[in-house]
Amino acid sequence: MQHDNLTSRQPVFAVASFGGHWIQLLRITRGLADSCEITYSSTNPKCASMVDGADFVLTTDFSRWNALKIFPSFFKFLRYFSKNKPRAVITTGAAPGLTAIMAARLLGIKTVWVDSIANAERLSFSGRVARRIASRAYTQWPDLADRYTIYAGNVLK
Repeated sequence: MQHDNLTSRQPVFAVASFGGHWIQLLRITRGLADSCEITYSSTNPKCASMVDGADFVLTTDFSRWNALKIFPSFFKFLRYFSKNKPRAVITTGAAPGLTAIMAARLLGIKTVWVDSIANAERLSFSGRVARRIASRAYTQWPDLADRYTIYAGNVLK
């Protein structure tokens, strides 16, 4: 699928777990709506009704405590990205977002990790892994920025 910068919107895949991660993702993607064709993914089917008719992919909810669920999710993302070829994958976490980042990077797709604003003292576990894998990793706290993680503000401003 060819995408012309002047005539079509760039395909972006936006994924987050349900709850605060999802709300932060929606705030971030508002600024992309004019220039990107966004496909959303989350762990709760109710999220589909929050994205104004945009494409939506339901993914499995899991964490490091039930990590075997990573495999079906990883392969689902891998198949989706191979077929649809998004220009970038953006996520605010948690484990399903990290899984999407891993699948996308395997295919050479640009990825952006934005660690949750709730992590004021330390990056999340997924964020600490993602900052080494993602094309770009962001923190919403200036004190947590380092050579792998960029501070550029937060989604509450």
